[in-house]
Amino acid sequence: SSGINAEWPLRPGGKKLFIGLPGLATDVMTFANELKFHTNLYSLSEDRELSPKTFLSMVSNFLYQRRFGPYFIEPVIAGLDEKNEPFIASTDLIGCPMVTNDFVVAGTCLEQLYGMCETLYKPEMEPDQLFETISQCLLNAQDRDAYSGWGGVVYIIEANKITKRELKARMD
Repeated sequence: SSGINAEWPLRPGGKKLFIGLPGLATDVMTFANELKFHTNLYSLSEDRELSPKTFLSMVSNFLYQRRFGPYFIEPVIAGLDEKNEPFIASTDLIGCPMVTNDFVVAGTCLEQLYGMCETLYKPEMEPDQLFETISQCLLNAQDRDAYSGWGGVVYIIEANKITKRELKARMD
């Protein structure tokens, strides 16, 4: 999503909630604008922040409404719930949600990322270990996919802070 909008990643309705939208750039922008509108409307009408589960339902419903002419995006949602427990989920093009405890992957190097994450991920990692694992997975998967590259940005979401680090990769 880098280079499309200065406000990436989207942080809908809360400090501890992120969404990434890998996919067709025009669909990403259209869907992001729709999400911004509806998350702002939710915040005004409900007078509270969106929970990750509620946000996943909202995203899933928007995508399902367009199932016969879908947006070509695969949203990835990550954040902390009300109890500061990790929440990780993704959806497919028509909004079918997948909630998991470990990791989700999406984008052009999906297969490579999945294999790297299965190999390197371990439960209950410390933030620095998690950053290193994410970085290795992302950079190694990008090296194996001709469509991917140019690095990435890793966000580590903790109860009291969010750490952002940029990764540099090949640029061919």
